[in-house]
Amino acid sequence: MVPFRLIPQPGVAIAEQVVFAAKKAMFSGKIRPGDAFPSVRALGRAMKIHANTAQKVIAQLTAEGLLEVRPGIGTVVAQPPAARAGRGRLLARDVEQLAVQAMQLGLSLDELQTSIAECWRGLHKEDGR
Repeated sequence: MVPFRLIPQPGVAIAEQVVFAAKKAMFSGKIRPGDAFPSVRALGRAMKIHANTAQKVIAQLTAEGLLEVRPGIGTVVAQPPAARAGRGRLLARDVEQLAVQAMQLGLSLDELQTSIAECWRGLHKEDGR
């Protein structure tokens, strides 16, 4: 069983969408550190994606330090990075892309921060916090 859902969005690579759905589940607490993560086969079957795409998703999450492969156990959700500065670096590329997109849309920094805060609160509501 896969502990997150995917509603496919046209125009966005399916692997990217699955990675995002997995991250959302991790950061909202639906999947916790130490929890088992689906195998390539199980992920592919549940998400109705090709095994190569499922492998790409797991490889990306592992490369980002969000999953660990434990011999004899399988793939599990990793413990979050301990150093606060290190955690911020994990988002550097995504933050830069968001800032550029906001500027392209003509948003002010205040508008962007308000948008992020609303999204943050919405994610916490989904989790029941």
